[in-house]
Amino acid sequence: MDDVLFQVTKDQLETGMRGYPVGYCTTSSVDPIKGLFYCGRPISELYKWEPERILYLLLHGKEGSSSDISTFSGELKNRAHCSSAVIKHIESLPRQGHPMKLFNAALLILGMLEGQGNYKEDCMNLIAKLPHLVAVVINYHAGWGETSPPSADLGYMESFARMLNVPNSDETHLAEVFRLFNILHYDHGGGNLSCFVGKAIASGLEEMYGSICGAMCALAGPRHGKANQDCLTFVHTVLDEVGGDASASDVENLIRKRLEAKELVFGFGHAVLRAEDARATIFYDYAQEHFADHPLVKVAMLLRTEGPKVLKENPKISNPYPNVDAMSGTILTAAGFPYPEYYTVLFGLSRSVGIAIQTVYERLEARGGKGTPIVRPRYLYKGP
Repeated sequence: MDDVLFQVTKDQLETGMRGYPVGYCTTSSVDPIKGLFYCGRPISELYKWEPERILYLLLHGKEGSSSDISTFSGELKNRAHCSSAVIKHIESLPRQGHPMKLFNAALLILGMLEGQGNYKEDCMNLIAKLPHLVAVVINYHAGWGETSPPSADLGYMESFARMLNVPNSDETHLAEVFRLFNILHYDHGGGNLSCFVGKAIASGLEEMYGSICGAMCALAGPRHGKANQDCLTFVHTVLDEVGGDASASDVENLIRKRLEAKELVFGFGHAVLRAEDARATIFYDYAQEHFADHPLVKVAMLLRTEGPKVLKENPKISNPYPNVDAMSGTILTAAGFPYPEYYTVLFGLSRSVGIAIQTVYERLEARGGKGTPIVRPRYLYKGP
């Protein structure tokens, strides 16, 4: 990359550092039009892969052979169990509040009891243990009973679906949607809030689990990971207002009324993307194939067409197109997981993977193995 001199102007202060290059990301990139790429491969080519195959790609930067993937899958299974002590302490915590609080606490407990103090080992252990840890968190928070151990004869997300005690669910169907949700959320460049926060914390040499906990605190906010929960609430609201037999014009009029009333329209826009999110496109296609008659899916499909039509009329909106959150909660509900309070936790189950791998790079490989220095941006004094 050619050296480029950036001159910071006053107008660029207090803008969330958007667009300022501060380092390298070795796992993923985001093209404004084409969307998400993992290690140079577009997500549109990868979404049918098994999680283990993509995890190997992200960890090693190259596709593994069938033998590589088999060995890697076995290694994940060998590391997959959280200790009984970890589970005991998680299940002694309060259930009040959003389950992301419990997930954050569980990450710290896991690090306290099982952390190795080695970024590479902790990265691998964290990836392997996340499905068990998250299943314990959700089952305990929801009051769904004890969590069975990971299954040695099942894959990464099939085992997760088996461990979750979801009432009245079709485990096989749900496992496939969990797989899709999981792989679409592993990583999204190096500068999204949760990723940047996690790496910034690790720059002070905090260990892996504490860094990921901080990253998940960032993910928990409604501007980031909680958006999928808020988007589903919005789709429910639209369905309640226009009804199951609504037309495109009904949805268009509702959007216009909300905007006129200064109310939010959820599921559109993105800081980087300038076209429909490729991950959203995958979700839309899957929902159309498997859940076309579901009332929420019907409404989400109408929002997909009518939202951009209305939002394009505002020249200040740079991206009027659906993002991944526009459909992720709807498809989880249609698949038999209508529990939006846990959608951000599922997001965290996925995104922790990419952040952990990026953290290994920044701590052990960047700058010829020296690692990145501690994060210390400059703030200008503004006062009397």
